[in-house]
Amino acid sequence: MSNGVNTLPDVRQTVQVNAPIEKVWNAVSTREGVSAWFMAPSESFKPEVGCEFHLEAGQFGQSPCKVTEVDPPNRLTFNWGKDWTLTFELKELEGGKTEFTLIHGGWDADKVTEFNQPHPQVREHMAGGWAGIVKKFASYVEGQ
Repeated sequence: MSNGVNTLPDVRQTVQVNAPIEKVWNAVSTREGVSAWFMAPSESFKPEVGCEFHLEAGQFGQSPCKVTEVDPPNRLTFNWGKDWTLTFELKELEGGKTEFTLIHGGWDADKVTEFNQPHPQVREHMAGGWAGIVKKFASYVEGQ
């Protein structure tokens, strides 16, 4: 069991999108929205604390998740798999724009994923992947 000494920094990606906060909130809080730019959540996904659902993680199968925080239209957090948390933070800006920040936390240098891969290795790989996913997110909300 880790004592938190080997915690790795959260992966953070922030982008400013040319879309109102309500539209951005729909992209992170609905099954249709999340499916369009990330992984498809199961039918049971709802932006409600305690909601349990799965993300379709391709070759890795279905990842169990549980919503832990909802503050519409500013924040949605859920546990992802056995160790991680994923947070979507939204901040309304002037001119109908929104700042979107994705935070992937729960990294520990001493832990491995469910698939026996070391956290540091997976974190490095996923940090790069998130950059592309956030670009896809921005294109999705701006193109709707």
